[in-house]
Amino acid sequence: MERQELETFLTLAEELHFGRTAERLLVSQARVSQTVKKLERKIGAPLFERTSRVVRLAPLGRQLYEDLAPLHRRMEEAVARARDAARGVSGELGVGFLGTGAGSLTQPILKLFRERCPRCEIRMRETQFQDPLGPLRSGEVDVLFTCLPVREPDLTVGPVVIREPRALAVPAGHRLAGRASLSWEDLAGETCFGVVNSAPAYWWDFHVPPRTPSGREIRRGQAVATFQEMMTLVATGQGVSPVIASVETYYSRPDVVFVPVRDLPPAEVALIRRSGAPTAATRAFVQAVHDALDAHGGPATF
Repeated sequence: MERQELETFLTLAEELHFGRTAERLLVSQARVSQTVKKLERKIGAPLFERTSRVVRLAPLGRQLYEDLAPLHRRMEEAVARARDAARGVSGELGVGFLGTGAGSLTQPILKLFRERCPRCEIRMRETQFQDPLGPLRSGEVDVLFTCLPVREPDLTVGPVVIREPRALAVPAGHRLAGRASLSWEDLAGETCFGVVNSAPAYWWDFHVPPRTPSGREIRRGQAVATFQEMMTLVATGQGVSPVIASVETYYSRPDVVFVPVRDLPPAEVALIRRSGAPTAATRAFVQAVHDALDAHGGPATF
């Protein structure tokens, strides 16, 4: 398979649109169509199902995509690593983190990056609820470990580094504090917290759902700006809040009890970066994250 055929096939398999594929590859739609037909003749069967309105992967095309995509990614990464090594990665890399960052994977990731890029200094910066994505957009940090969901067109999401269940933080002595576990429906009538400033509404609604599964409203009380502020308000009886389960380990305090919540979807933390051409340092850090995940067997769990 020629390089042009490979890139055209993979791009069309992702876009499922000849026009967008042509735009990404900086060629004409006719060139895309010709290349795909040439590849299908070489394979001996259709790779795409095409109508006047839709383009779909044929079963054989999906199998080929699943086989080729990870190989192509590794090939591109290998070339990028060689290029970076030839130039040398130096300077500074700003790494933002919300809460515990990448959890138990944080140290392995940083260690791997420092071994590969000893001339590049890492600057760590904690981000807050009030503006979880702002430091990344402003350039104060180059990469960011933060909670999903993140659905922003100017930001690239992945890989996921933590996946874990959630719990409810309640003040000691609260009516739910003695429960072994609870349902989100049990929070009807409770008060949670809002969030100040520019946190996306969909982001906070995922972490602090405004309604129970049956549609009953959960009140939003005082707006919080930081995690420590929220925990203090919980401890003093101003409200309750869902958190990721590992908070009990990393932020345990005697005046707050953590009760597992059975029916909230798991929380995920991922690496986020600005879309577009990455710097050599950013590319090297992303690769270190992938390699640390591979060594660990996937995202950290709790």
